[in-house]
Amino acid sequence: MSLNATPSADRIHIGIFGKRNAGKSSIINAVTGQNLAIVSDIKGTTTDPVQKAMELLPLGPVVMIDTPGLDDDGELGEMRIQKAYQVLNKTDIAVLVVDSSAGMTEEDNKILNKIQERKLPYIIVFNKSDLCTQKIQNDDHCISVSAATGEHIRELKELIARQIPSAEPEKHIVADLLRPGDFVVLVVPIDSAAPKGRLILPQQQTIRDILEAGAAAIAVRETELSDTLARLGSKPALVITDSQVFQKVSAIVPQEIPLTSFSILFARYKGNLETVVQGAETLDKLQDGDILLISEGCTHHRQCEDIGTVKLPNWIQKHTGKNLHFEFTSGTEFPADLRKYRLIIHCGGCTLNEREMKFRLKCAREQNVMITNYGTAIAHMNGILQRCAAPLR
Repeated sequence: MSLNATPSADRIHIGIFGKRNAGKSSIINAVTGQNLAIVSDIKGTTTDPVQKAMELLPLGPVVMIDTPGLDDDGELGEMRIQKAYQVLNKTDIAVLVVDSSAGMTEEDNKILNKIQERKLPYIIVFNKSDLCTQKIQNDDHCISVSAATGEHIRELKELIARQIPSAEPEKHIVADLLRPGDFVVLVVPIDSAAPKGRLILPQQQTIRDILEAGAAAIAVRETELSDTLARLGSKPALVITDSQVFQKVSAIVPQEIPLTSFSILFARYKGNLETVVQGAETLDKLQDGDILLISEGCTHHRQCEDIGTVKLPNWIQKHTGKNLHFEFTSGTEFPADLRKYRLIIHCGGCTLNEREMKFRLKCAREQNVMITNYGTAIAHMNGILQRCAAPLR
């Protein structure tokens, strides 16, 4: 996969924090060599977190996130500051930009404490060094630069690159379960909710991972699945289905052929398979009046048969026979206080990076709220969860 094609969820997320007019946007432009962020002498030019996927050598594919000023004022300013703090949930490397002439302020120290509490790799960038006579001693966490003149920008890029921990073993969605020459059948429904002219991201990523294993991917609709299996001549190594057609697909696929779903694969990929399997068991313990949170990591135009807001609630009500209440979030919105929820049902998280997905799981765990995901919940309600999780354990 080329660097330009790397999904945002698999990129290193670099959060840029600091007060208004500290030069956050100027630092982003200097580091990237592009005018990615609007630069102005007017305080508060950046009013919402703005992120840009790009290549940053020597790191490779990254997402740069420019955040609002930490000293914004007024009621709206407080909301913007909270948005800036939310960015920490998905930040892999934190860059705190400080005006050299002002030095570290209360706002700077406050977010630095949060960064250190989360044990995030971080750099304090003392910007505008060309306007300040007092120079900062550069070290592993601090560097003095000038975005205006370019002083020490190359050194800053190298320092950012050094914050990445030593390479971890490469993770796969499914390739490590396959051998060269295997073939995998992917069941991809094409209905009113399916995007026109393309496959959704989990399907694209899974197909790519299958090909990298030297295996073959065969994509069919559920309506052609039975005929396809009969014509193959040998058993596929695995059948992967969209969760929405689990019931139909599980009835077609013989027991001796391993079966799972895209969202269960992504739970394994992001390291939370056992957590969501345990969470799915809560569906059998729900009582009248319980509140469930259904959360999606991305935002999209909802169709009349949307899985998150329509299909899942209907299936859960039918499965439990209880009078339940549902709340919904999407995108970056995820409640800080989860205590009122009996269960959280999350999407597969394909658009969220690993750090943000782990943060959401941690929030649920610390507040004693069980969490599962779409595919795992649907498999459980169809009585096939153990079958669908077994190939991945």
